[in-house]
Amino acid sequence: MSPARLHRERIAALAASRPTPTIEATNGGGQPLPPHTPAREHRLTQAVAIAVEHGGALAPGVDPITAQIQLRLQHDLRRLKEIKSIDSKIAAKRDMLPEYRSWCEALLKAGRATDGNDLGSAGADDVLPTIMVWCIDIGDWPRALELAAHVLRFDVALPARYNRDAATLVLEEIATAALKVQARGEAFPVDVLEAVDELTAGIDMHDEPRAKLAKALGTELMRRVDAIEVGTPAHLASASLALTMLQRAQDLHERIGVKGNIQRLQKALAASVKEQAGTPPAA
Repeated sequence: MSPARLHRERIAALAASRPTPTIEATNGGGQPLPPHTPAREHRLTQAVAIAVEHGGALAPGVDPITAQIQLRLQHDLRRLKEIKSIDSKIAAKRDMLPEYRSWCEALLKAGRATDGNDLGSAGADDVLPTIMVWCIDIGDWPRALELAAHVLRFDVALPARYNRDAATLVLEEIATAALKVQARGEAFPVDVLEAVDELTAGIDMHDEPRAKLAKALGTELMRRVDAIEVGTPAHLASASLALTMLQRAQDLHERIGVKGNIQRLQKALAASVKEQAGTPPAA
C-alpha cells in the first residue's frame, strides 16, 4: 500500500469514527442537503485528502462531495444574513459548526502531513477560513487558533467579505473580544492572547490592531500583579512585564487608553523597589 493511500485511509477512518449531528438544510431549490453520516464523512474526508495530494485536481466521482460542502456553506451564510440579532447569529453559528468539522479536520491532517508551506487546494476554499472566523465569534479559542495556524502557514486567502488579511483579522478580533471582557472587570485567558501574539509575530499590519492586542495582554498581566505580594521578585518581574506591554500599546497608538494603567504600574514598581530595599513606600 502506497504512503499516499495509507494517509487517505487514515484520515477517512478518523472522520468516520466521529459522527456529527444532522441539520436541515436546502440547496436553494428546496431539496435537502445530504446529512452528515459516518459513510458520508468517510467520502468527504477522502475527497479532501485526494484533492490535496493531487494539487487540487479532484479525483473522478468526488466532485459532488466538495460541491455539497460549498453548497452547505452558501445556505448557512444566507441563513445568517437573515438573522438581525448578534446573539442569535452566534447561537446559529454554534449549531452550524459541527457540520464542517470533518472537512476542516481532513485539511488540518493534510497540513500536518505536509512539509513546507505549500498545500494543494481541495476545492471549497472558503470553508475553512470561514469556520475559523465563526470559531472566533463563538469564543472557541483553541479551535480558532488551530485553524488560524493552518490559514497563516499555508497563506489561505480569506473570503472577500471580511475585508482584511487573515493575520489582522485573527489578531484584531481576539484582542477586541478580550478588551470587551476586561471592560466588564472579568479575566480573559492570557495564554490565548500570548498565542495570538506569537502566531502573528513578524507579520506586517497596521499599528492600531497591534496596539489592541498589547493593551489586552498588558491589562491581563496587570491583573496578575495585583495578586502578588509587593516587594517580592515575582511582583517586580510581573509589574515590569505588564508595564512593558502597556507602553508598547501606547507607543503603537497614543489614544489606546492605557495611560492610567501605566501610571498605576509605575507606582507599583516604585513601591516594589522600595520594599525590596527596606524603605517604606511613600504615602
